[in-house]
Amino acid sequence: MASPYTLYKLIILYMLSKVDYPLTNSQISEFILEKEYTNYFHLQQSLAEMIDSNLLDKETIRNASYYRITDTGNSTLDFFVNEIPTEIKEDVNTFLREKGCQLREEVSALADYYKSTVGEYAVRLQLKERHTPLIDMTVIVPTKAAAQAMCSNWSSKCHDVYAELMETLL
Repeated sequence: MASPYTLYKLIILYMLSKVDYPLTNSQISEFILEKEYTNYFHLQQSLAEMIDSNLLDKETIRNASYYRITDTGNSTLDFFVNEIPTEIKEDVNTFLREKGCQLREEVSALADYYKSTVGEYAVRLQLKERHTPLIDMTVIVPTKAAAQAMCSNWSSKCHDVYAELMETLL
């Protein structure tokens, strides 16, 4: 039987191997903590160690961390997948089946902003479908509040913006 820390890592690898998009720290935490497999601090330690070991890639956008399994992570999981109890695999599969669309939509609409060199704010808005970018644009706005509003509204409005853009340009 695997040690508890090894099991936490294997659960994370298993989760990420079952989706074709990155999961956020909060999405992984939601599952692990809801099932009470470990506490928040052990989970964060496991994620950090997995990044250091090249089992996961991490990208941070607007204070959210997005994790994706690496080739090394897949190889490791292939070798140790039988160390994960069947019940836990079923829990992961059920979680992903029930929340899959919601998880994908949260990840596919990305928004971030930064202060430009001329004092305004640049807002980068992205819409992705499976690893393919549908929209990747940067909009300049005058205030931080406007940048924050655009980022907040992007996930709920991105599909409408995409449809309008396609209709207008085609």
